[in-house]
Amino acid sequence: MSTDLTLWPEGVARHVLGSVDSTMSEAARLAPHLAGPAWILALEQTSGRGRRGRAWQMPAGNFSATLLFRPKVALPEAALYTFVSSLALDEALSQIAGPHARLSIKWPNDVLLNGGKIAGILLETAGKGGVPTHLAIGIGVNLVAAPPASLVEPGAVRPVSLADETGIRIPPEDFLPPLAMAFDRWARQYETYGFAPIREAWLARAARLGERLIARTGSESHEGIFETIDQTGAMILRTAEGPRAIAAADVFF
Repeated sequence: MSTDLTLWPEGVARHVLGSVDSTMSEAARLAPHLAGPAWILALEQTSGRGRRGRAWQMPAGNFSATLLFRPKVALPEAALYTFVSSLALDEALSQIAGPHARLSIKWPNDVLLNGGKIAGILLETAGKGGVPTHLAIGIGVNLVAAPPASLVEPGAVRPVSLADETGIRIPPEDFLPPLAMAFDRWARQYETYGFAPIREAWLARAARLGERLIARTGSESHEGIFETIDQTGAMILRTAEGPRAIAAADVFF
């Protein structure tokens, strides 16, 4: 794996902004004018958001970026880029932190370092006639600081930062190229060979696979053994009532 932080995927634009409300909002503004894939990196984000409209805290020095592009898959399969993104994040963080970093991927959209949440992913898509017109993938990484525990939902995975866990400090501008290169490689594999190899690679890095956990979906809570993910990316839980496919949920260990 290359450690050259200057490498950049061919044909992909890069926008580095000093300050913006949110990179996802900026992506929505750019989408009608999209000529090709583009990464949008913000050094300051004043109104960042995570899944289900939650606020995303971004201390100075942390990473917040959105990739905007037109997917080469049908609209129902666009959501599987979550798994592509998490594999790319795992690869980029491993490249920066070294082989001794204990990384894993938490279903459906988080990356863990030493058991704590270091990164999250948010997808927003638009389509017409079953074809996605654009996909925005927002990625936040705690490079230098993690949110205080008081901001985390009770029972959720503790937030951690790269700097606190490893002593390594890297500017957001330097983290973007290895992430962009890793995403480009995994996306090409997905678009060429389908979800099967992505699923296999993801399962090899999955947090708490084979262990008991709780998946909360709105007002419902399901407890069981995390057996696998299926071809749609749904989590398969082995519960007391039998196997259950969970398409979307908050997962608690």
